[in-house]
Amino acid sequence: MTRGNDPAQYRTLRVALLGAGAVGSQVASLLLRHGDELADRAGARLELAGIAVRDLDAARDVELPRELLTTDAENLILGSDIVIELMGGIEPARTQLLAALNSGADVVTANKALLATHGPELFDAADRVGASVHYEAAAAGAIPIIRPLRDSLAGDRVVRIMGIVNGTTNYILDRMDTEGADFDDVLADAQRLGYAEADPTADVEGYDAAQKAAILASLAFHTTVPLETVHREGITGISAGMIQQASDAGYVIKLLAVCERITVDSVESISVRVYPALVARSHPLASVHGANNAVFVEAEAAGSLMFYGAGAGGVQTASAVLGDVVSAARRHIAGGVGVGESTRANLPIVPIAHVTTRYQITLEVEDQPGVLARVAGILSEGDVSVATVVQSAEGEGTARLVIGTHRATEAALSATVERLAASDVVDRVIAVLRVEGE
Repeated sequence: MTRGNDPAQYRTLRVALLGAGAVGSQVASLLLRHGDELADRAGARLELAGIAVRDLDAARDVELPRELLTTDAENLILGSDIVIELMGGIEPARTQLLAALNSGADVVTANKALLATHGPELFDAADRVGASVHYEAAAAGAIPIIRPLRDSLAGDRVVRIMGIVNGTTNYILDRMDTEGADFDDVLADAQRLGYAEADPTADVEGYDAAQKAAILASLAFHTTVPLETVHREGITGISAGMIQQASDAGYVIKLLAVCERITVDSVESISVRVYPALVARSHPLASVHGANNAVFVEAEAAGSLMFYGAGAGGVQTASAVLGDVVSAARRHIAGGVGVGESTRANLPIVPIAHVTTRYQITLEVEDQPGVLARVAGILSEGDVSVATVVQSAEGEGTARLVIGTHRATEAALSATVERLAASDVVDRVIAVLRVEGE
């Protein structure tokens, strides 16, 4: 017999929503507007049981039925089959999601900070009761990357991930590249347009990207990656001059999350890091413009894969959240335990000093005979091989050297930069950028 499209035939699942901000209000609106369609896809009616908020009278992006709003999150959670957490922050989100899981509810969250710091605790709680934690929206907004890493590539061996996972920094760097604008001016525009918060520290200093890198690396390498093991640098030191210099050399500067397998002392290990890097204009990540995100995955069998799209936005992120809700509903209908996290590889996570990469070093030096030879000697002493050198006049008595290196360990490269900075022929180290994607 054909089931047809009558939602009355379905079992009803109660859905609790915690938070009604930019994403939460869109999730609530879509659940209410498209309930019948979602029922057909999930195999269950999805009843929005209530929306827990801090302030019942706060202004919201979408008008929501007042009778659904409540400040009593605890009772709402305990009466629900699926709990969606979109409040952000660590507490009370952590406590409330643990309560939901301990009650047997499945959890859907977009909370990258919580997952990066307390993910193992949540996953363990879910395993104990056979529930699931879904978090497609936590790493790259609307881009489907969590399921591909967790499910589609589970039979493959991911070697490397390079991702632009923060829309604010990509917007800033892209405008600096295309318009020659200064960092402070573009940041002010980003704040005015709502791309950046009033306090942009989490974005421009790389904290947001580091949280997402920890999540992606944990999935890709089946290893728990604590947030404190992620090397992090931001973009506040990137100037318009550095952007122009990169462009002249055929590069763009992007804030990258890089997660890769490396071998250290014959032991397979992983490195997870976030920093601004030079990316060749021929690389697919170089063409990611505006506030968009992209994740470039390299796997042994599948080869190179790229996932691209909106990394933020209320309705865009709501799309990923509702995909998780449908998945959770299907599990409830099918029965059985939830899908657990695969973090049993336990690969060691090594400091950035062990990473092999390339540098572009920009120096201001004295414009006199023998300086280039002295600089080359310092590089040679540090076992750093020079690939390219571009020299230009900087001012009266000074010159600029832009040195591209061959691949070397981060430890050797950083030590060499320190020796250059201390040399009596180097006035100052203007910039040091790594080169990725080659």
